[in-house]
Amino acid sequence: MTLLKRLILLSLFLTFAFPYQAFAYKVVLDAGHGGSDPGATGINGLLEKDVNWDITQKVRDELVAKGYEVVLTRTDDSYWSLAQRVEFTNAQKADLFVSIHANSHPDGKTKGTMVLYYDNDYPQEDYPASETMKKLTPYSKDLAQHVLDSLLAAAGTKNLGLIPSAVYVARMGTIPSILVETAFLNQTSDAALLASDSVRSKMAAGIADGIAAYTPPLFTDSLGHWAREAILRMKNKGIIEGIANRYEPDRALTRAEFLTLMDRVFTFSKLKAVCEPSGTVTSSVYGCQSAAEQSYIDLPSSHWANPVFAKAKNLNLLQGYSDGTIRPNQSITRGEVAFLFDRLLQMSSITTNSQPVPATESSASFNDVPEALWSAKAIYALRNKGIIDGITDTEFKPSQTITRAEIAAMLNRYYK
Repeated sequence: MTLLKRLILLSLFLTFAFPYQAFAYKVVLDAGHGGSDPGATGINGLLEKDVNWDITQKVRDELVAKGYEVVLTRTDDSYWSLAQRVEFTNAQKADLFVSIHANSHPDGKTKGTMVLYYDNDYPQEDYPASETMKKLTPYSKDLAQHVLDSLLAAAGTKNLGLIPSAVYVARMGTIPSILVETAFLNQTSDAALLASDSVRSKMAAGIADGIAAYTPPLFTDSLGHWAREAILRMKNKGIIEGIANRYEPDRALTRAEFLTLMDRVFTFSKLKAVCEPSGTVTSSVYGCQSAAEQSYIDLPSSHWANPVFAKAKNLNLLQGYSDGTIRPNQSITRGEVAFLFDRLLQMSSITTNSQPVPATESSASFNDVPEALWSAKAIYALRNKGIIDGITDTEFKPSQTITRAEIAAMLNRYYK
């Protein structure tokens, strides 16, 4: 069997074996307390930190079996501050966060299961939430409800419902976050449940099933972002893609990514090469001097974008640097994007023998884009067509790199 056939079979196996998601969502599990912080102490001598740790490990195993990528905050009986847990989670670029605890109440009679989440409809002045978590209220609440329903069904505990809460780990993160209170350590029947390995396994299975029943929002890291609407629209049109379930909206767009997007928009294979007069763009970056004959020392055949660069060369769309490189992974500037986008618009209109998109009359002028600038003509052409805009009303910043959010917004304007 060839390697290609093996990879295809593996892909099909993963699709059917893990039907919960098209790719592995990433979950951060947080075992509450730990180390010098034991948490609550049960009437049967159980320490909350130990119960939390055992259930968390079981949830991890359940999720891994379902195809999820799982990361734990503490991985042993060590102390982690609340801030450390949130900082660690934020660095993981995960899709959701679940903190697992056992409960306690002074009356010793309260029993049951509850799930805490941050709700912006119930803010607490002394415990403000992060701006992102405020916007995540409906997503965190949805996750909390799924986990609560599944946990109750699996463990048979009393339903104490969803609790809007300002607990630190549920209000200070950047992804949908909840805190699960499995049962009460200082109530007789609940403590007996938490002492049972089989019940803890049922609780873990319930939590995992609740997570699996929940679908995180597309591109978690774009929630609340100014460009989210454009990002989702371009995703639905099949123009842009993310990395797993993240879009990385504020990361600079690379040259390889830009050409890939342009190929999807204009279909390079259908265009005909058009040469620009020399001097319209810096000769060390783009031009029309036998570009199709060049090869680049930093673009091996194994590079994922090699095919699209080959198409671009055939169109005389670009050429390499004087040192023989094309720098596919280098960030692309706003001026370069404007120049190439405008050039592709012209090539597309010539190839299809159609009229170019008409420009609207505008007296817009950017202080940093003089007429002599090599990209000025393209910048103003796209500005007048309503495709591109400045950083401010008076500045375009042509030498500044363009972000993935900005390119999504630009494409969204083009398709309107």
